[in-house]
Amino acid sequence: MLVHAQRKARYQVQMPMTSLIDIIFMLLIYFLLTTNFMVDEGIKIKLPQASAAAPQTEETITVFVDAQGRAFLGDEAISLERLFDRLKEKIGNKEDELVVVRADRAVILNKAVKVMDIAKAAGAGRLCLATEKEL
Repeated sequence: MLVHAQRKARYQVQMPMTSLIDIIFMLLIYFLLTTNFMVDEGIKIKLPQASAAAPQTEETITVFVDAQGRAFLGDEAISLERLFDRLKEKIGNKEDELVVVRADRAVILNKAVKVMDIAKAAGAGRLCLATEKEL
């Protein structure tokens, strides 16, 4: 009778997953916290407050109206007469384009309505007046 020596099971090399999972969770928490603090850069305006304000997630064309009633497209101050042409260029032939008007809370309502009217005439399918969540 032959006796064979039993083979020992080889140890398998394993990567320590506990520290890797900790690092992944730390990165996830970091990105979740920092994305909440990102703000739009541009014209200094104080938005009106609304209790039912919801975050805007889709890509839009944004028109700013400051407290003096001047309109801005991006960082460029633009007259109301020229605003129509610039919006017409940006909207193109898209039927359902969203234009967001971010008007300062101190602006006269007539100025914000004029900007919204120009955007609608330029072909904006949807209009939105931006607000911030009430504290």
